[in-house]
Amino acid sequence: MVKKEDRQKIKACVGVMVFKEGKVLMGKRKGSHGEGEYSFTGGHLEFGESFFECAKRETKEEAGIEIKNVKFLSVANIIKHEDRQDVLVNFISDWSSGETINNENEKIGEWNWYSLDNLPSPIFYPSQVLINAYKEGLNFYDKE
Repeated sequence: MVKKEDRQKIKACVGVMVFKEGKVLMGKRKGSHGEGEYSFTGGHLEFGESFFECAKRETKEEAGIEIKNVKFLSVANIIKHEDRQDVLVNFISDWSSGETINNENEKIGEWNWYSLDNLPSPIFYPSQVLINAYKEGLNFYDKE
């Protein structure tokens, strides 16, 4: 039987690969979780929120842009730390409007558009899962 305190360590998360003119948006992470690594927009699902609403909200909050054509890409069950498990629901989308911003209150900044053939390094593990899903056509990753 799973203890109640262990269930609280499982988080539902959304990742979003945003395309604009053939390039994808990535920002540099700050803070303790993946600091210095490059990541797509995304974050934790809020209670009562749909996956699509979360994708749009997180992209707006983190990068300051609007997205459209949000489409499901993959789901992943990620256990990379002894005390953390994330169920990651990944999406692809298109840029709709706005210019990227660097919000000091967010965990990602230094936004830039990159070619999929020339991505920055190092890449945050959940974002690498999203890239692999997109390039390889895989839509399910379990307990990596």
